[in-house]
Formats: sequence, structure tokens, C-alpha cells
Amino acid sequence: MNRLMITLLSLLALPAAAFAQDAGDPAKGEKVFAQCKACHEAEKGVNKVGPTLKGVIGRNVASVPEYKYSTAMLEYGKTHPVWTDEQFLVYIEKPKQEVPGTKMAYGGVKKPDDRANLLAYLKTKQ
Repeated sequence: MNRLMITLLSLLALPAAAFAQDAGDPAKGEKVFAQCKACHEAEKGVNKVGPTLKGVIGRNVASVPEYKYSTAMLEYGKTHPVWTDEQFLVYIEKPKQEVPGTKMAYGGVKKPDDRANLLAYLKTKQ
């Protein structure tokens, strides 16, 4: 192959490599989830102080049966109907900023790697 072709193929591979790096590590995410365990669980599908996070990614926002959501979260669900990867990452960084009036007292996951790892972990709990 000539140099130009090799360079072009290398550039095309960059986005895929960047995505793989951002995909997160579920084992590291389990450690991040330790911060969440006081209020949430992700294994049994039961509610605690907060709703279960089992199956959260892809689930409708504010839709866990028998959990009493804040009015703010119910309203948020009208404009953000499903917990996508992207929406979860935005929310978990600064929950009170994303949903003013949320019952969630937690300040958020500040480090991007921690957020990606937490997401990867929760995606194993579908």
C-alpha cells in the first residue's frame, strides 16, 4: 500500500479506537457503584431510597413501579423519555443541575472515566 492509503486507513480507525476507550470498564464501574449502594441497587430489581437501577439503560425515565418519583423527575421524563447512554452520562454528572428539584441528594460523578465505567457496569445489569 502506498503512504496515502495507510494514512487514510489510520485516520478512519481513530474514531473506533476512541469509542472503545470511552466504552468503560464494568469492573471499575462496580467500584464506582459502591457510592450508589446506599440508595440504589442493581441486582434484584427492588427499590431502596432510590429506584432500582437494574435495567436502567433503555428504560423509560421515571417508570419503576411502586417508586414515588419527584415531580421534577416526572416532568423530566416528559422531555427525556428514555435513559439512553448519553442521557444517563449527562444526568449522573450533575443530577441536581440536570433535574432541578430531584430527590436525589448525590452531587454527581465528576470524573468522565468514572461515569463511563459506571455506565458500563449498569449495562451488565439488564
